[in-house]
Amino acid sequence: MAYSLFRIRTYGRDNIPAKGPLLLLSNHQSYIDPLFCQVPIRRRLCYVARDSLFAVRFFGALVSTLRTIPIRRGQADIHAMKQIIARLKEGDAVCLYPEGTRTPDGRIETLKPGFSLLTRRTGATVVPVVIDGAFECWPRHRKLPRPGKVAVSYGEPIRAEEIDRMGDRAFAEELTRILRQMQRRCRLDMERRPFEYSPNGQENPDPNQEEQ
Repeated sequence: MAYSLFRIRTYGRDNIPAKGPLLLLSNHQSYIDPLFCQVPIRRRLCYVARDSLFAVRFFGALVSTLRTIPIRRGQADIHAMKQIIARLKEGDAVCLYPEGTRTPDGRIETLKPGFSLLTRRTGATVVPVVIDGAFECWPRHRKLPRPGKVAVSYGEPIRAEEIDRMGDRAFAEELTRILRQMQRRCRLDMERRPFEYSPNGQENPDPNQEEQ
């Protein structure tokens, strides 16, 4: 479905380790981001999605086929965290969306701390992932997707030891910076205007942004 409806351009697939515990941390632009993360690579991914999605008619069936761990949004879900840690300790690759919800405008929100616990407990390598163009194809206000160009970029791996040295908050800030830089490169390569972010890391409204 993904390749028949969307023109997908992929970058950095060689950055995905062939084996071992792996945590993919991606921005979140659309309902079908899990497909964009999975289709270009060989490793089978596990996903984490809010538990309410399992009750949605179409997406409930879809996420159930994607080795998905349900998580309660807005609270500390210890059971879900234990499942994620268990999957990583088994050497699986787990994909998370640190923003927690789909972007309202295509930009990448400032990420909150909390992911270094997973790498510290499991030794998992982190690979930053950026999806760009999915928002233009299926923004939050549209009921159905439309065809278009989508870029999927896999960044350079970050080892658990390096994350531990940085500390949780510094890692969240660095990951935000990395994802935004990756997004900028993708948008320039696909001849889209890059999003602007202010020096303090907050999102700047762009009055010249094209309408979606």
